[in-house]
Amino acid sequence: TTIEFAGALHSTMVKRVHLKNPSSKTLRYNAVLVGRDAADFSLSKGNTVTLAPKRQTNINVEFTSRFLRPAEAVLLLFSKSVGGIHGVTLTFSLKSEVNHIEPVDILKCKSPCYEL
Repeated sequence: TTIEFAGALHSTMVKRVHLKNPSSKTLRYNAVLVGRDAADFSLSKGNTVTLAPKRQTNINVEFTSRFLRPAEAVLLLFSKSVGGIHGVTLTFSLKSEVNHIEPVDILKCKSPCYEL
């Protein structure tokens, strides 16, 4: 699954990853961000996610754009054993796109175009 972040340069965007636990056992995951631009992505609630039986939760993934080029990373959710129960490893591709640039400041200058 790919999660796309689109927004203005230097802005922070947040996307939610919705997780469900259909089983009758508690599941626990460790979240890890890896890849070329992993430092530009973060998890607002920490790196551990616990899902009670038959419950659901959201993970907020934040991205702050620093460059015009697209950023890429991968969100991995590794299952930790809870009472001998393991969930499947979940993988999400994170990609960004800068679709707007706001100027920080506008400077007006006067200069001759040509001098002999």
